[in-house]
Amino acid sequence: MHFFEDPHAKHRRFFLHYADLEDAGRLTNLLNTIRPDEVYNLGAQSHVRVSFDIPDYTGDVTGLGNTRLLEAIRISKVDCKFYQASSSELFGSTPPPQSENTPFHPRSPYAVAKLYAYWMTVNYREAYGIHASNGILFNHESPRRGETFVTRKITKAVANIKKGKQEKLFLGNLDAVRDWGYAKEYVEAMWLMLQQDQPTDLVIATGISATVRDFARAAFEYVGLEWEKYIEIDPMYFRPAEVDALIGDPKKAERTIKWKPTTDWKGLVGIMVDHDLAISEGIDQ
Repeated sequence: MHFFEDPHAKHRRFFLHYADLEDAGRLTNLLNTIRPDEVYNLGAQSHVRVSFDIPDYTGDVTGLGNTRLLEAIRISKVDCKFYQASSSELFGSTPPPQSENTPFHPRSPYAVAKLYAYWMTVNYREAYGIHASNGILFNHESPRRGETFVTRKITKAVANIKKGKQEKLFLGNLDAVRDWGYAKEYVEAMWLMLQQDQPTDLVIATGISATVRDFARAAFEYVGLEWEKYIEIDPMYFRPAEVDALIGDPKKAERTIKWKPTTDWKGLVGIMVDHDLAISEGIDQ
């Protein structure tokens, strides 16, 4: 997709192009056609639990897809800046807080694929002089989050339970600790990274932690419900290799791109629950 500035229109025009991260030729042709100033690679099979079920596909799209896109930039000789969506899952079992200098120890096929993509981004930066940066984003959530991801699964269930449309919420590891931020603010950080003269790799995070239990409790309390009455543990949702705690250290981002989050995880709970309540009320009408 790309934006085109139309001098005769009040707003930018938005164009959607079709391609596949498994199709190197199509990616190269698109770059030759569009000649973009900035490329953001957000494409991936991004569900960590699902990556254990389809590790080969995850590796192909999440890992090699990045390489195909970087190679398309190199071959087409497009003078652009490149952003790779790296992940806090790279750190895996390495104890928090995690910064740009923390060793990686991925604990899922998704994380391993992202690690490959991270180092290929660094390699193309060093080998070919591409302005390529890795944004190591910790969990970034919003009302747009897919319903199979734990935060949206919780807030959607809370809305449905409040409206009498659902009785129980089934979850896995309630003790997992995460650093949750607002995706809208994290996208701004992505953009800021590509406005810099020099490429770099940055941790984007709030530095504030909460467990899945904390998130669920806050969501239920937000609508006046006691969370213990509605949550049941289902072993199906446990990962073969768990990641206990991911808590980012965003100090370098604060210094380098002057970015600081303004929405904490409790504020995020309210934003997401309000959204799902509105959807539920719309269904009732």
